[in-house]
Amino acid sequence: MTEILVTAGPTREHLDDVRFLSNGSTGRMGFAIASAAAARGCSVTLVAGPSSLPTPDGVHRVDVISARDMLDAAETAFDRCDVAFFAAAVADHRPARRASGKPPKVEGPQTLELVPNPDIARTLGARKGRRVCVGFALESYADPAQRDAAFARAKDKLARKSFDLCVVNAPEALGDAASRVVVLARDGRIEELPRQSKAKTAELLVDKALAQRAANGDSS
Repeated sequence: MTEILVTAGPTREHLDDVRFLSNGSTGRMGFAIASAAAARGCSVTLVAGPSSLPTPDGVHRVDVISARDMLDAAETAFDRCDVAFFAAAVADHRPARRASGKPPKVEGPQTLELVPNPDIARTLGARKGRRVCVGFALESYADPAQRDAAFARAKDKLARKSFDLCVVNAPEALGDAASRVVVLARDGRIEELPRQSKAKTAELLVDKALAQRAANGDSS
């Protein structure tokens, strides 16, 4: 049985016990990928940041909060997976220090020191072996003037993080039930998918990843 790892949703990086840094990701695409993979008979581990979405049928869900939590959980699942989808919107930075409780309001400007979070996809991609790895890039590319630069950044990301496929989606897809994506492949192919439900897009992405695995000679 094919083992699938999916990361999904946002992460939260706490300033204190009440406040945190995060983003608007709902996790909908990652959850849809997990659902589509399970429907195809795969064994799926979904490592999810904070999300109110229900767990898809037949999926093993691991809930996490921070980027470091997500890396720890994803590493465990990655060791046994055949295909990994890095669909989570992981915070690039976290506060250098977390305060306890909720500190009182302080008047005047404040400075927040941030430190880099681990790059989950790059960390795990460095030891991908024969696994198929699918990454995501959030880029604005509707304007022709932006398109070439956006795709160049996505191609660079594909190479740096050892992705087999890189899915380029636009910021307006965050929180939306539909999306329009462009899929970049390691061999240079570029395929633009029509705007459609994230569930349908997820099905196509899972099929592409499984086809890539079969092309690699791993189809068990």
